[in-house]
Amino acid sequence: QLQASGGGFVQAGDSLRLDCSASVETLSNAAMGWFRQAPGKEREFVALSRSGGMKYYTDSVKGRFTISRDNAKKTVYLQTNSLKPEDTAVYYCVYRASWTVAWRTESSYHHWGQGTQLTVSS
Repeated sequence: QLQASGGGFVQAGDSLRLDCSASVETLSNAAMGWFRQAPGKEREFVALSRSGGMKYYTDSVKGRFTISRDNAKKTVYLQTNSLKPEDTAVYYCVYRASWTVAWRTESSYHHWGQGTQLTVSS
């Protein structure tokens, strides 16, 4: 139901946009976002877009990453700027039909994209 795209191989300081389209009826009340998993590390929360406009970011990407959504296209975007080697990971988009206070928790999301690899070289 979720199709992620846009990963690639970039240099430190570069920018890249990740896209995730959802095959759902509507995004009107949905929360959509991104997690990532770096080699040898646990998967972690990156960013989330809540219906109504609220956005949430993990501290390490604040000021560099921007999440946005187009409800008409049923797509969420993650604009990544000033990329660092430590941003290297597989990025997974997630979808939840309604809001939850446990939005940082993996288990809150039952719909996951297939993952897209982002590699940042120094």
